[in-house]
Amino acid sequence: MKNVFDAQVTQEIIGRINQLTPKTQAQWGKMNVAQMLAHCNVTYEMVYSDKYPKATGLKKFLLKLFVKSAVVNEKPFPKNSRTAPQFLISDEKEFATEKQRLIDYINKTQQLGGAHFEGKESNSFGALTQTEWNNSFYKHLDHHLMQFGV
Repeated sequence: MKNVFDAQVTQEIIGRINQLTPKTQAQWGKMNVAQMLAHCNVTYEMVYSDKYPKATGLKKFLLKLFVKSAVVNEKPFPKNSRTAPQFLISDEKEFATEKQRLIDYINKTQQLGGAHFEGKESNSFGALTQTEWNNSFYKHLDHHLMQFGV
């Protein structure tokens, strides 16, 4: 899996994002391109803000048991797979704003580097390794960029 903490990979991802336009159509799924960018921003909001509460107790246990592996392994997400409620984006979003927010988050993540994420707590799964963080960041972005043909 490509490494989001590598500057060259970050530039490749941003290059793909820059190929998107407000009119880019999805090849599958229900979101438009601005909603997809907002959806991808949720991942980073969970890392860099307190907007979403952390899972605790039984919910955290179940997420670790049944969901974590699918999110942090190297196997691509299937098309039209279900998502957690906080990732559902149904209202209209502003393309340029969401695009810039995502690019800023991607750059910030790369600049902090993998060591910053080693052992960092995830809202859903507890402490993750930098490899697990990388896999979750990269495969989610790659999945949705492929969804929109870039």
